[in-house]
Amino acid sequence: MPFFQFFSDKKYTKSTFSSDVVAGLTVGVILIPQAIAYALLMGVPPIYGLYACLVPLVLYAFFGSSMQLSIGPVAITAILVMSSVSQLAEPFSAKFVELALFASFLIGVLQIIMSILRMGFLVNLISQPVISGFISAAAIIIIVSQLEESLGIGIPNFKYTHQTVWYSLRHLSEVNWITILICVSSIIIIVALKKWKRSFPGALTVLVISTLLTYFFKLNENGVSIIKDVPSGLPSFNIPEMEYATMMSLIPAVLTVTFIGYVGSIGIAKSMEMKNRDHVVRPNQELFALGIAKVIGAFFQAVPSSGSYSRTAINDEAGAKTTVSSIIAAVLVLLSLLFLTSFFYYIPKAVLAAIILVSVFGLINFSEAKHLFELRRRDFIVMIITFFGTLIFGVENGIFIGVILSFVFLQYYSSRPHIAELVNIPGTTYYRNINRFPDALQSTEYLIIRFDNQLYFGNASFFKDTIQEYITKRKPVPKFLILDNTNMHDIDSTGLHVLEDIYQYTQGLGVQLLMVGTIGPVRDFLKRSGFTDRLGVSYYYLTISDAVDYAENRTIHETKHEAAVQFNKKRRSFLE
Repeated sequence: MPFFQFFSDKKYTKSTFSSDVVAGLTVGVILIPQAIAYALLMGVPPIYGLYACLVPLVLYAFFGSSMQLSIGPVAITAILVMSSVSQLAEPFSAKFVELALFASFLIGVLQIIMSILRMGFLVNLISQPVISGFISAAAIIIIVSQLEESLGIGIPNFKYTHQTVWYSLRHLSEVNWITILICVSSIIIIVALKKWKRSFPGALTVLVISTLLTYFFKLNENGVSIIKDVPSGLPSFNIPEMEYATMMSLIPAVLTVTFIGYVGSIGIAKSMEMKNRDHVVRPNQELFALGIAKVIGAFFQAVPSSGSYSRTAINDEAGAKTTVSSIIAAVLVLLSLLFLTSFFYYIPKAVLAAIILVSVFGLINFSEAKHLFELRRRDFIVMIITFFGTLIFGVENGIFIGVILSFVFLQYYSSRPHIAELVNIPGTTYYRNINRFPDALQSTEYLIIRFDNQLYFGNASFFKDTIQEYITKRKPVPKFLILDNTNMHDIDSTGLHVLEDIYQYTQGLGVQLLMVGTIGPVRDFLKRSGFTDRLGVSYYYLTISDAVDYAENRTIHETKHEAAVQFNKKRRSFLE
């Protein structure tokens, strides 16, 4: 629910506003140093990180459905933009900035289109192991990218991460020890302050202290790199240069940032929804809010932004009730742009590197890798390959490798679904997998098979071969094949052909096919195809017990099992 609905519903009180003000100020003092740091990580001057904290935050406040989500520059989005745009222009150049703004515009347009078409579900194409592997690798890439600023040595722009690491190791003798001291001490202080009180602005504290030390002791004259001039004032209206060829070259980054940024943002928003239970997060509305924030923001020189977990958590802990807190944070950034930019001159880049390093250390998800290894090995393999693929081949290629691998595994296991022979547990009417209950009773009269998937072109042949194998293994051949369709939630034309082949196969052997627990949509399909009439409605049953009763007693129930063959005559959609 956007915050203006609170006004219309007269739910916004003075107490709510006070909570939002405190939360907004708390987030604002954390956002300013992070915005500067992430701008440098992205490859644009610091001022553009601050610009990204103005219009986008206000627009999200009006259109977003999450009450606590804090958007703005984040590390993953920054490294994605840097990785892609740096192939087209030199970082920190005017051309690079122009491309970054154009990328932000394109990302926003894509998110708005997805929102209008209600395509928020597409983010489900990226599995959790892929996201975990990608983010962990991206965190390491970010850490390596900060070696130059944290060690105080000049490092060429290498294409691959291992090249940067190797170069740094070979030039350790050239490090600036003052720079290292600033970076390491900043990390220690930020971590210590965060453990003491999470909402305390540790990043801002070390930034102020290190800036004052640099100014009074002229540390910049001793090799400490500083950010220097940051222009004051508000962003002007500017239309990014838009060319078709440039757009096509930016498509990989646009797609990656769109999906990864949205997955992260919606995940954070949903976690806040579940924690507070005072609002409902609407995925398609979130897409629109994030999209419009980027599109309009690009015209006011705002680089791409996404939801931040750390700032959102702090926003929530500080008492944020609505998105008014984001507006308060934006106002604080605005005031700093108007009156405080002259104080940014002596900010050491080493302290900005420390802020980035602290924020990304937690993104390396060792616990998830261990959990997946113990829980499901194929998900672990997907995560590890995505991780190394991202490190070796780059961020866009890494996530592409992970997505493709996920679909390969999905198709493989979908083409070989679980099929079980069911047997009666003695003294009950329950029928369970013979492999789990080997002492249960197996009848020579009938064979019960349960198929645990949709029956479609990808697994139809496997289904047919497995059924035939079960039948041929039984000596003597059973008189009835009872097919439990309870878990067969869909069937396509290929699956129908295979079902007809099985019917003909069983007829040739003198085996009667009985259908059990067929769900409504599958019943409708079989009825329309004519298969129901060919098999005969008397051979459809609601439960396995009914089918077994017929197989053992050869008696057809008086009701003819009308509920088991009920057909929906409602008009179907074109794509059904």
